[in-house]
Amino acid sequence: MKKTVRMVSILLVLMLVLTACGQSAGNKGNGDTDANKGTEAPAETPAASPEGSPEAGSAGKGKSTTYPVTITDSFGREVTVDEEPQKVISLSPAITEIVFALGQEGKLIGRTDYCDYPQEAAEIESVGDLMDPNIEKIVELEPDIVIASAHFQEEVLQKLEESDVKVAVLYGEESFEGAYEAIGKVGNLLNAQEAASGIIDDMKTTVADVKQRVEGKEKPGIYYVVGFGEMGDYTAGKNTFIGQLIEMAGAKNAADDVEGWSYSLEKLLEKNPDYLICSKSDNHKEQLRTANGYKDLDAVKNDRVYEIDKNMLERQGPRLAEGLKEIAKYIHPDVFE
Repeated sequence: MKKTVRMVSILLVLMLVLTACGQSAGNKGNGDTDANKGTEAPAETPAASPEGSPEAGSAGKGKSTTYPVTITDSFGREVTVDEEPQKVISLSPAITEIVFALGQEGKLIGRTDYCDYPQEAAEIESVGDLMDPNIEKIVELEPDIVIASAHFQEEVLQKLEESDVKVAVLYGEESFEGAYEAIGKVGNLLNAQEAASGIIDDMKTTVADVKQRVEGKEKPGIYYVVGFGEMGDYTAGKNTFIGQLIEMAGAKNAADDVEGWSYSLEKLLEKNPDYLICSKSDNHKEQLRTANGYKDLDAVKNDRVYEIDKNMLERQGPRLAEGLKEIAKYIHPDVFE
């Protein structure tokens, strides 16, 4: 078990460093986080959508894309698509989720090893790793466009452009507005503006409903478990989107006294939060029962540890609003009855 926790922690440290580097080097790391697998996290707002592209919400209803269409992507590049893409490769789990949610999965001819939702994504041919995809395979598939997101490397972009492969890098700031923007731009590129607007409107409705339900409720303390063990303790600090989600769900982020992801076990024991939230897929809940320090927390002793699909919180896609609702329902079940 110690080896498992240590491996998770090593991977976490690697990805958190990559995220920080992405933010400092041109604000290019955001929105598609998957701490263990190398998926996505935060950045600043990219350039505004050009005239004719859908706003975040109902503006795209009833519209179709007029080609050629030009968007400004998250690297500040103007990307022009002459005709509706029929062959699309996604280099991001969040982008893959968006494409499926838009009902455009029939256009997907490639995805990364980490594009695991929905399950049908596994049937699409993989082009390899998220940060170091197989360039030869991508070129061989002859896509009309490759859509990437956070943690996409400029070296990969240069290689693809040298092979005359059209690439759009799409992510927004680490917020719901950033997610709405990414969904809207993908919808615009793929001639699915109406579907994109419907998704955005549904998300906004869910967010507003959650906020209304938890307003005025007592705010219990919540600590989000990212990693723990010999390599250190990691959580979502006050400047992270997950930290914001906890507050929006009607709770207090126990780690709001730090910025970033690193935390102190001593501080955690001192705060002794009411609840812990951890990843379902990483089996953290069971490991916390015997983990040094964590086993002494009241939340662990009293079985107030909630497991969630971390990708609902860490990927900048359509499931973010449902992730918010899941947290709120767990800590305030009475207002959802």
